[in-house]
Amino acid sequence: MNNERKRIIVGITGASGSIYALKFLKILRSVNIESHLVITHSGMKVLQYECNLTMPTIKNLADFIYNVDDIGAAIASGSFLCDAMVIIPCSMKTIGSIAAGISDNLLIRAADVTIKEGRPLVLVPRETPLSPIHLENMLKLSRIGIKIVPACPGFYHKPDKIDDLVNIMVGKICDQLHIKNTLFNRWSGEY
Repeated sequence: MNNERKRIIVGITGASGSIYALKFLKILRSVNIESHLVITHSGMKVLQYECNLTMPTIKNLADFIYNVDDIGAAIASGSFLCDAMVIIPCSMKTIGSIAAGISDNLLIRAADVTIKEGRPLVLVPRETPLSPIHLENMLKLSRIGIKIVPACPGFYHKPDKIDDLVNIMVGKICDQLHIKNTLFNRWSGEY
């Protein structure tokens, strides 16, 4: 894919934190990265509740959108070339299914394919507190190279508004994928 436009699959699940996904999709568009979006049924409910968005608005955020029930969609195949996948936010149900290899919808199948093809996968869990089961599933995935980036924003950049907290998290996710960004002030080592 060296001469082609970079391509990232984005999954949105029913965990709280849909605002992170919206910002991430906007960043992908701003840096000309092709986005392939799949949203779970509960993810759509949370998006509508937390962000007051409708499907037509969401369709404007991604280059391609897939039905979560379409297990035969392009992103379900290893022959679909992409650079990475991010699930943002990622529910504990999704993490558990990925860790167990249970591909019962397109989002989880795409993650399974990303793993088997050795492509970068970033999971952004947003849950607290974490149970031992949650931690074991994340550890299992981390041990095989999946990046776990919990939605835990830092405060060293002295945020003034919610967008500042969203930006540091999305910036950290972009860092994992080597997407240059200036979403937050990086730590300089000086107090």
